[in-house]
Amino acid sequence: MPAESTSQESQTYHRFIDEVGDTTFYGSKRKLILGTEGVSSAFGIGLLKLNEPIADVRGQVDELQQEVETDSLLNTIPSVRKRIDSGGFFFHACKDTPDVRLVFLRYLRELNCEAEVIMARKIPALFEAQHHEHEDEFYADILSHLIKQRVKRPGTLVLNIAQRGSSTREKVLNRALEIALERASNNSEEPLATRVVFNVQTPRTEPLLNVADYLCWSVQRVFEKGETRYYDYLQKQIRLVVDLYDSEKEADSRNYYGQDNPLTAENKIDPLNT
Repeated sequence: MPAESTSQESQTYHRFIDEVGDTTFYGSKRKLILGTEGVSSAFGIGLLKLNEPIADVRGQVDELQQEVETDSLLNTIPSVRKRIDSGGFFFHACKDTPDVRLVFLRYLRELNCEAEVIMARKIPALFEAQHHEHEDEFYADILSHLIKQRVKRPGTLVLNIAQRGSSTREKVLNRALEIALERASNNSEEPLATRVVFNVQTPRTEPLLNVADYLCWSVQRVFEKGETRYYDYLQKQIRLVVDLYDSEKEADSRNYYGQDNPLTAENKIDPLNT
């Protein structure tokens, strides 16, 4: 399968979507728990486009995963062993140890791909007013921002999306598409020509989701910890990052980050000030 098809109506385009962080705002008794241990200050969704043949990249990722499985130094690491024993090893950035992570990072640095990541600050007042305190609505809204720019091209867009509990139920995904179509229609005089298909996958059934996972994770490290070294290392592969709810910068699009305006440690979010 080619990495990118022509624009004819019969063509199919594949993109790969994963998320980072969580959609949790409140704990028991509606106690706000943003930024506490295990709860993120932001939630992000990223979309991956491959500029190399998809089948080739999938095979390369598979091969790397097999190398980790058979490496006697790596396959004894508890987190690796657990995945092997439960169905087969796959790369997962937040669970991989530094030595395992290095294997995949070096591969990704040379991969011809581009990612777009939408990072949404978790702002309680906005969550209440815009999403009615429903995590699925929060997820659908953010996902719609990734889709809205991609529904004007003739053909079929297959969104291979990482399974995420109730968030990736058909109802939620269809709602994300509805919002995206509404936003795209408002900004275009041309008819929307894209047929969108959601293909819910897991990291084991679709290894290319592991690529999206690592790229999203490298962005999350900046927003959560102010740590830029992974983002800096993979910056060539990360075409765009949108700090969606940065109200101070969104008026003139200064909340859009790319090669000419990279993320820095200053992008770290303080959950107490969102």
